[in-house]
Amino acid sequence: MASGRLADILLPSTPTLGDPKASVLMIEFSDFTCGYCGRFYRETLPALKAEYLGAGKVRFAYRDYPRDPEGWGLVAAHAARCAGERGQFWGMHDRLFDQHARLGTGVIMQLAKDLQLDEKTFAACMDSQKHVPAIMADRELATALGFRGTPGFLVVRTDGHRFSDPFTIPGAVRYDVFRTEIERLLKKR
Repeated sequence: MASGRLADILLPSTPTLGDPKASVLMIEFSDFTCGYCGRFYRETLPALKAEYLGAGKVRFAYRDYPRDPEGWGLVAAHAARCAGERGQFWGMHDRLFDQHARLGTGVIMQLAKDLQLDEKTFAACMDSQKHVPAIMADRELATALGFRGTPGFLVVRTDGHRFSDPFTIPGAVRYDVFRTEIERLLKKR
């Protein structure tokens, strides 16, 4: 992948953390049922938040890559997007990863209740399946980037309109790998 328009890799609806004006963007392609994705959430993301997101150096984005296009990963991705309609994407994101081994309809509905989401509105959103095309589009982009499993990361420099110097990190890697690539991009002018 060469340089391009930021809108090609970061949709307006993509949930993000960190400063939108950060010069480095890191996009995770993930599945809520993936053990390695859960480990990234528990171990690496907090370190990234502390060192880079909190300092305004990196913006982090989450895109879906359900490994099974009909399994619980897809259902969980849909649940996160339905919660996101009510401003609770990240709350649902965290709870789904915390409960990844127990996912089922009852657990997901309880998570929505814990977030104080209206049960009928949330259930109607889940039943609608309206987010499935967007979730599968995320998955298609991940595949086009060369990812064959989860998690997968795309790290780029950005000026807020365009991106450059794309680098992909397939799979679960140590925190220092992310640090090395982020620092390399931060030093570029």
